[in-house]
Amino acid sequence: MSPKRVVVELGGRVLADTVRAVRVCETSHPPVYYVPREDVADGVLERSTGSSWCEWKGAATYWDAVVDGRRVPAVGWSYEDPTPGFAHLRGAVAFYPDRIDRATVDGEQVRPQTGGFYGGWITDEIVGPFKGDPGTRGW
Repeated sequence: MSPKRVVVELGGRVLADTVRAVRVCETSHPPVYYVPREDVADGVLERSTGSSWCEWKGAATYWDAVVDGRRVPAVGWSYEDPTPGFAHLRGAVAFYPDRIDRATVDGEQVRPQTGGFYGGWITDEIVGPFKGDPGTRGW
């Protein structure tokens, strides 16, 4: 669990605000912050269509954000029934920083990992190179 304050905003509304996010680091990726469902605002997420499979964490569920009648597809994902080694992520939501208006870690605005497939959060303390740019998907 990270003690850093993680805030996610869309359409002038705070979707999530926590000091209990789980910070996950994977090879060649900036960290991803998984926000406990209890720290996501009520009624702003609706289950999206589609899913994907992570060889480590299991089946991912995607979430749309609905704010003031505006639907933004697949702003985040979760592992509702993760593999045993990742049970601590159960139900927590990770947000794509390029699909929301603003994400911050301890007040610093996050820069999204390039490429659209990965959801890494880049801050000044994080140094690459990272997957996401053309030609980097396979390393």
